[in-house]
This record gives sequence, C-alpha cells and structure tokens, in this order.
Amino acid sequence: MNENLFSSFITPTMMGLPIVIAIVMLPSIMFPSPSRLINNRLVSIQQWLVQLTSKQMLSIHNQKGQTWALMLMSLILFIGSTNLLGLLPHSFTPTTQLSLNLGMAIPLWMGTVITGFRYKTKASLAHFLPQGTPLPLIPMLIIIETISLFIQPMALAVRLTANITAGHLLIHLIGGATLALMNISTTAAMVTFVILVLLTILEFAVAIIQAYVFTLLVSLYLHDNT
Repeated sequence: MNENLFSSFITPTMMGLPIVIAIVMLPSIMFPSPSRLINNRLVSIQQWLVQLTSKQMLSIHNQKGQTWALMLMSLILFIGSTNLLGLLPHSFTPTTQLSLNLGMAIPLWMGTVITGFRYKTKASLAHFLPQGTPLPLIPMLIIIETISLFIQPMALAVRLTANITAGHLLIHLIGGATLALMNISTTAAMVTFVILVLLTILEFAVAIIQAYVFTLLVSLYLHDNT
C-alpha cells in the first residue's frame, strides 16, 4: 500500500528512452483501412459508428463547418481509443497528461477562433460586447468576455484530464483495497471486488463519453465561428 498513487501516470520508458510516441500511435492500428469490396463485420460496425457520429455532430454545421468532418472524426477516434487503451493492465493513458490535452485543445480552439475572425468578423467581435450593455459596464464586460474566450482551451484540457485521472485513481485505490482485504475478510474483499468491476464498466463508459464531449465542444466552438 506504500506504492505511489501516481506511478501509473509516469511517462513509461524502455531502456531509458520514453515510448510515449509508440503508445500514442498504437490505437491507429486498431482501425484498419478497408481493402475489400465487402467488409467484414468489425469494419462494417466501425464505419457505421463513425457515420452515425459524424451525422449527429455535423448536422448543425454549414458547408464551411462540414469541411472539419475528417478532423473531428479523427479526434474522437484518437481520444476514445487512447482512453480505452489505458484501461488495459500494465498500460499507459496519454490523455491523463495535461500537456497532451492542451496540445490538442489549443490548436483546435485557435483554428475555430481564426476561422470566426476570417469569415464572421463582425459577429465574432460582437461576442465581446452583447447588445444593450450599459455604458459603464462596457470595459468590464469586454475583459470578462476576453478571459472567458481564452479559458475555453484550458477548460477542454482540464476536463478531460480530471475525469480520466479521477477514474484511474479510484480503480487503483479500490484494487489495492481488494488485495489488502483478501487476507483479512473474504466477504469484504468480494464486496470491494464487485465495486471494482462496476467501476471499471463505468470507466469504459466515461472513456467514450469524454471523447465525445471533447469533440462536441470543439464542434460547438466551430459552429459559433462559421
């Protein structure tokens, strides 16, 4: 029980060299490109899910926003697969690192903001000052809206990091408690094991939901700027 709780979040190394790049690239192998005229069941289900998600997410966008379809689908597949990859034993979850999540959130957010200022300049500037604002509140409201705009990528990254990290820590704590209780009380160990199984199922759902939420928020930012 003296093991560091955050040891599972340390960047893995092999022979002294970090292997994060190999781990990040691993999920792409799980999505094979179809090379046959008639696909098998796995590829067909994969294509059906991607089509269903893209149709639901891009239904609110205009023609300019729909050009981001490939980016959004690649993003949700990458985040979802890396989240699920971290649930395997002796694995590493890249999305528990705030630096990686910021590396995804900041360029995507910046792309939506630049798109907004390029195609909807007046509407983008109007967000900083809502119509009907009293004259004395104008400077304060512009500062608040500017801060809220720059907080958006931080909120995206911190939300994903916090949810994935919290779930992994709970699994680690309850798993350690189950092992400790096996020598004390078999009944208590079985109860904690059932809780561990239920929490693992919940973490599978959280991994997929957080990937969808991250991509959906990027899609909404894009919708506001196109």
